[in-house]
Amino acid sequence: MSAPATPTATTPAAHGRRWLVLATVALAQLMVVLDATIVNIAMPSAQAELGFSDNDRQWIVTAYALAFGSLLLLGGRLSDMFGRRRMFLIGLVGFAVASALGGAAGTFGLLVAARALQGVFGAVLAPAALSVLTTTFTDPKERGRAFGIFGAIAGMGGAIGLLLGGYLTENFDWRWNLYVNVVIAAVAFVAGLALLPRLVGTAGHRLDLPGVLLGSTGLFALVLGFSQAEPQGWDSVATWGPLAASVLLLIGFVLRQRTAPHAVLPLGVILDRDRGASYVAILVAGSGMFGVFLFLTYYLQSTLGYSPMRTGVAFLPMVLSIIVTAQIQSNLLIPRFGPKVLVPIGMLLAAGAMLTFTTLGADTAYASHVLPGLVLMGVGMASIMPASFQLATLGVEQRLAGAASALVSTSQQVGGAIGTALLNTLAATAAAAYVTDHTTGGAPSPQVLAEAALHSFDTAYAWSAGIFAGGAVLAAVLFRTRADRAARVAAAPVAAGASAEPVTAH
Repeated sequence: MSAPATPTATTPAAHGRRWLVLATVALAQLMVVLDATIVNIAMPSAQAELGFSDNDRQWIVTAYALAFGSLLLLGGRLSDMFGRRRMFLIGLVGFAVASALGGAAGTFGLLVAARALQGVFGAVLAPAALSVLTTTFTDPKERGRAFGIFGAIAGMGGAIGLLLGGYLTENFDWRWNLYVNVVIAAVAFVAGLALLPRLVGTAGHRLDLPGVLLGSTGLFALVLGFSQAEPQGWDSVATWGPLAASVLLLIGFVLRQRTAPHAVLPLGVILDRDRGASYVAILVAGSGMFGVFLFLTYYLQSTLGYSPMRTGVAFLPMVLSIIVTAQIQSNLLIPRFGPKVLVPIGMLLAAGAMLTFTTLGADTAYASHVLPGLVLMGVGMASIMPASFQLATLGVEQRLAGAASALVSTSQQVGGAIGTALLNTLAATAAAAYVTDHTTGGAPSPQVLAEAALHSFDTAYAWSAGIFAGGAVLAAVLFRTRADRAARVAAAPVAAGASAEPVTAH
């Protein structure tokens, strides 16, 4: 397998514009991440206008998740084969077109189809964006700063989606929650055309079609199974059938990757201990984070009576704490202490934030109870994401940067699907049990229903805290020590074409 002699992403011209490149890919990443929550704010208004049922409502979220989650590995490989710049720009155009179609949708079916199309092009865009960043920043200190910003966006994008979605829904129309992507994508496209270096893909690479089919259908079945757990129940064949199929398909995918001459995901990418630990940390954070965005949003709106706009503003302190902490982590703490120390601490801080939310009541004051937990969660997420994002692509050959980047997004997506299914099911079960235990006969009173909702939220927060606590243990065990990583780097020659800068994540 040979590769042509292509210019690297760090030519003098590109190097001089590297921070503008960061701004461009960060904008694209923000668009993809906030889309997961911005549509949730618009859903009640869209349901009232288009007239779809509560049971059908889940497909607006699920259609995006299925397409995005199942095609990420393919999107990453296409980035390696055909060039990161090309796939980045194609992803932007496709995502903008899909968003425009969704905003103009006159029926529920068209809206779901547009959301699925968004997922398709999101799966092309997200790996390309991260791989551009991976190959542009090779200086250890600058790489740390760049990934600190990029990781912060991954952690706060959902909160920004709530804020922007609330503003657009209240002041314009629910359709602008989709149209806004056209504006963002247009800015990123113009910047990408001007700034991103013209690099070709890797010659000699072919697409492993059996691997693509096994990996994509396996991830599709995995996300589908988890998405059906809450509406259908865990004992439904609609839930366990796809989950069982996903296990078989993904085992087949791994076996195929061991022998395929042009593997979609070379196993060496994931079997590195630090990178594997990073993927696990990102997956755990994605699972536990769901408890903040979904259930705290429910609490603020249904219990405290916040408007969508006010709910979005309520999350701003978390956004600010992520921004500040991520820069402190990337510039000062990660180089000194490393992920083995900081990621477990971040997990424990996030767990503590979730436990503070279990104290929320029907008339709790925001400033005294909600605000501290949000700030603590922001500090925790900013301790997890930048360090994990750095190591997830560190040391990967440039020809495999797309595949490694795709696995980052896949970890986030699968983690979100698991968190959605698990926490929703636990919360619904807790609410039903509470109503049964506190209703002596006839219909439950409004007070009982309100208390049941709070009880279900507390259950979700507590389980989220447990997820983060488990993640802290895994991170502490899996990440290498600074001394071990430095010794390995000193003993192994850097492969030609690698983008490794080993001292970044000490």
